[in-house]
Amino acid sequence: MFDFSAKPKARHVLLSPRLLNTLSVLLLVALILISLSLGVADFSWQGLWQALTQQSVSNDLQLLLVSRLPRTLAIILTGASLAVAGMVLQVVLKNRFVDPSMVGATQSAGLGLLLVSLYFPTSSLLSKMMIATLCAIAGMVLFMRLIKYLPATDILMVPLVGIVFGGIIEAVTTFIAYQTESLQMLSVWRFGDFSTILAGRYELLYMTGALALVAYFLADKLTIVGLGNAIAINLGVNRHLMTWFVILTVAMISAVVVVTVGAIPFVGLVVPNIISRLMGDSLRRCLPAVALFGSSLVLLCDVIGRSIRYPFEIPVATVFGVIGAAVFLWLLLRNPKPSQPSKPSRSKLISNANPNSKPVTYSQS
Repeated sequence: MFDFSAKPKARHVLLSPRLLNTLSVLLLVALILISLSLGVADFSWQGLWQALTQQSVSNDLQLLLVSRLPRTLAIILTGASLAVAGMVLQVVLKNRFVDPSMVGATQSAGLGLLLVSLYFPTSSLLSKMMIATLCAIAGMVLFMRLIKYLPATDILMVPLVGIVFGGIIEAVTTFIAYQTESLQMLSVWRFGDFSTILAGRYELLYMTGALALVAYFLADKLTIVGLGNAIAINLGVNRHLMTWFVILTVAMISAVVVVTVGAIPFVGLVVPNIISRLMGDSLRRCLPAVALFGSSLVLLCDVIGRSIRYPFEIPVATVFGVIGAAVFLWLLLRNPKPSQPSKPSRSKLISNANPNSKPVTYSQS
């Protein structure tokens, strides 16, 4: 007997959150051990174990606490927060081709950091972060004003306008740096690098982890906002408040990352697209996997950058930029298969023609 009412199979295979999160945790733990072991300075796990068991201070323990562990924690926090920021931004803007570096947040934060370094060179790191956050908010608000005039049906126009908008801000920043002979200082913020991370110089990144955690608790409301203004009003969700929360979150994460380690592009673009293809579009279900996979991917790029030309290092932004650019071009140029509309069953056609008739089944004979 043929079943004419069978639904077509989904095009993408969805993985269970538990399986994907378990694999991500295992990958992250393996990369953490490799990252702690890799470096120019001599380090041995045997010496660390002897120092812990004998309760003594050794060079291995000092190296772990001062350099290796802070660097690994900074990479994990950076990757997780940038990936979560990109995910919530894509949901609210209803566009899978945007991330913090494509809405002017990263470039505006770099401009603000340059201005405060030129005019207030003795300001604290927290003050620089606050000024960079305000500039990132201004850049994002201006970008969101611009995209209101774009056609809603052309989703590729938003990232293209964002690339042009970010290029204009970078051009202004480069011109100011050239006039003030600050190009070398500007290059430090443009290329994300974790080689200078030590204990006491990365603690601001814990703020990004807290913001990512708050976004997880508000995941349901952010998902409702992404469904449209009418649905948000009907369900009692304040769309403007949630939009401003996303702007502040993305701006602060971008500013803290730029101030601490520099700009790292494409993290908020590549990771959410990969996870959404594997797990679907449920924000609450995807955010833990997005954070874990973002941390693992940035940590993998850091390990690759430290291993290619050992003992020299290639910045993480360079390695991830190559990978992210390739994935972004693939997302832009891929030709998705047109979805075939499901054919209505014969019994449904008969019942639509005559509401009083009973559904009919057809056998093979």
